[in-house]
Amino acid sequence: MVSKQEQYELVVEQVRAVLEGETNVTAKMATVACLLAGAFPETYFWTGFYVVDPEKDRELIVGPYQGTLGCLRIPFGKGVCGAAAATGETQVVADVHAFPGHIACDSRSNSEIVVPVWNKAGELIAVLDVDSTQHGSFDETDKQYLEGLMADIFAA
Repeated sequence: MVSKQEQYELVVEQVRAVLEGETNVTAKMATVACLLAGAFPETYFWTGFYVVDPEKDRELIVGPYQGTLGCLRIPFGKGVCGAAAATGETQVVADVHAFPGHIACDSRSNSEIVVPVWNKAGELIAVLDVDSTQHGSFDETDKQYLEGLMADIFAA
């Protein structure tokens, strides 16, 4: 059986290979969501991006994702995604039902990790959101690999 770390190393290598030379942000996000969801089918229930809406001040809009219907819009500061956008810090939540202001886009989600996504200019462009039906699915390993992948793909 492959460890979580080994699985991340494999999928990160795969993402980098597939996206080599790609410059379109939407294509990158769609590919990342697809490959991450496929790499962790037992854990990743919803995998995708909420993009900073250039037409609305401090609001995220659903972007490319894999999974059930996502919330369409999330204000900065609301829920786990909004907290990550407002603070600029990765949120690792073992039990989303205990998170103040949690937005239940799908009641089957029980834990979540949300990673801010920065562009080359250091501007927040999105957040990567991964939900799991299991409690406590995400840890420092997920945080480390997902933050590194977002930096490599979108800020490099």
